[in-house]
Parts: sequence; C-alpha cells; structure tokens
Amino acid sequence: MLGQYSRNPLVKNYLYRLAERQKPIDTEKWYYLNSEQFPAHLQSKFLQNSLDEETEEFLENCYEKSDWIFTQIFHNVFRVVLGWFMSMTTVNGLLNRGSMFVFSENQFLELLNVNRSSYHGNSYLDLGAGDGKTTGKLSKYFDQAYATEQSPTMQWRLKEKGFQILEIDQWQTPKKYSLITALNLLDRIDHPVKLVNELRTSIADDGFVILAIVLPYNPCYETGVSFRDPSQYLPICGKTIEEQIVSLHDDVFVPAGFDVVRFTRLPYLCEGDLNHDFFALNDVVFVLKPRLGYEHEVNRVSSDSHCQAGNVG
Repeated sequence: MLGQYSRNPLVKNYLYRLAERQKPIDTEKWYYLNSEQFPAHLQSKFLQNSLDEETEEFLENCYEKSDWIFTQIFHNVFRVVLGWFMSMTTVNGLLNRGSMFVFSENQFLELLNVNRSSYHGNSYLDLGAGDGKTTGKLSKYFDQAYATEQSPTMQWRLKEKGFQILEIDQWQTPKKYSLITALNLLDRIDHPVKLVNELRTSIADDGFVILAIVLPYNPCYETGVSFRDPSQYLPICGKTIEEQIVSLHDDVFVPAGFDVVRFTRLPYLCEGDLNHDFFALNDVVFVLKPRLGYEHEVNRVSSDSHCQAGNVG
C-alpha cells in the first residue's frame, strides 16, 4: 500500500524530506571560523557561537510549516503566477511566508555585551526590515523603533505590527540612532558603498551598528522580477570567509570610520518550501562602533580598490 502511494510525486517528496530529517545536521559548521587565520587584533574580537534554544525553535517551526502540504502547494502556485509581475520579496510578504532568522535575542545581547535588564537606548533603526521579526525582537530595548523596507507588502506587514516606516531615502536625519541594524543588506542593494558611509554619519557617538553579510561575497540586487549586478561593489578581497572578514575590516569598516567591536559567524536561516524544510547561508555578523575623530580623517570607503569584482571569492 505504501509503495502504491509513494509513486505519487507529493507523497514521494514528503517521504524524501522525512528521510532527510533523519540524517544528522552538523550545526557546528554553521558557527565555525578558523580564528588562527585572523591577525591578533581580530582574534580577540571573534565570538564563538552555537545552536541555542531560540534558533532551535525557529527550525522546529520550519519543519512544521514544511509539512503543511496543501499550504505549500498553494504558495508554490501563487509564487509562480505572481512572480511574473512581482518581486519574490513582495510575493513572500503577500503570502506571509519566507521568514528569516539571523540571531536570537540572547545572541544579540552577547554581541553587544550588555545585560538584558539594564540595556536601553533612545532610538533603533532596522534597515531592510522585511517582515519585522528582528525589529520586534529588538524594539523593546528602545524608546523609538523605525524601519525601512522597499517591498510594499513587507511595509504592510511592518505597519500591522505597529512599526514606524521611514522612506528608504529619508532615514538619515540630524538626530542620530542608538542602534542601526543592516542585516544581509549590503550584498543585496545597488549602492552598498554609499550605505556604509551613510551608516557612519547616522549613528550616535555611543551607538552601535550591527551588520550581517553573507560570505563569500556574491552581490546582486532585486529590481522588479529580476536580479541585477550592483552599480557599486564593496572592495572585499580574498577567497575564504576568513580572508574576506579581514578585508571587510581593513578595506571597508576602517576607512568608513568604524571600529569592529565583535564579530561572529551564524547561519542565515529562511523558512523552506515544498522541497526543503529550511534554507541556510553562511552569515558573518559584525558589531561596529563609530571611531571618534573620524570627521577629521580623509579616508572613506570607496568602490575604487585594488580588489575588483572579478577577484572577489
């Protein structure tokens, strides 16, 4: 009887995913970096992480949603139809699917090295906030929380949750932010160099920028229903993740007027679909603080570099 049903493509797909779940996942590799490849000043700033309870809960939720067969079929059909005239981000916002996960609340607090009960800031800005899951997680630590998002359906999701939406070209104000998060944005926008320099001028002197980027660096940006190469490339050199981390520090953050406080490797997780329970990419998360006296320096990060796009790993 099972053999008869297993010839059905949907049943066959479901059985395949169940079999895949029985295989152990080496989650340690999600968090591993060879710190011996870093210079001494970066070795001391590397924070080793591991799978924690909140991350496990997100994965369990992914498994559960992946088993909603008819919902997944519905999503697949609508993604194909709507994908002809909507971006995938906008489609996901409409269907309320494809949530992302970068770090847990505990991992956030450890990255900033702050106490849950005492940490508090004036204003928080989440750039490219998506459906607002991260925004909601962090906003309780601040008097005011703002978000930017290009997709109209994702803006709708953010407004549903009560967040104040700023236009993507109007978030820079004379008032500085206590915290800015730009999670997996630099490799998915047209002008990343411009954004890095804008982050420096928009953060308070005692504030932090949390920046996540998928490495190895492979930039593109979504415009309408297609993806294109960006107009600017970050000057990131190296083939390995470790080499590119060093290059980000030396060629991007320092010239922009930032000091790296701490960094870690985390999985960039996304809810799956009919064929996969979840998706995982290699994310490196940096905590940056503004270097005082930066206004008197002449260097700023530029896309004009000895490391051109063709040399990026």
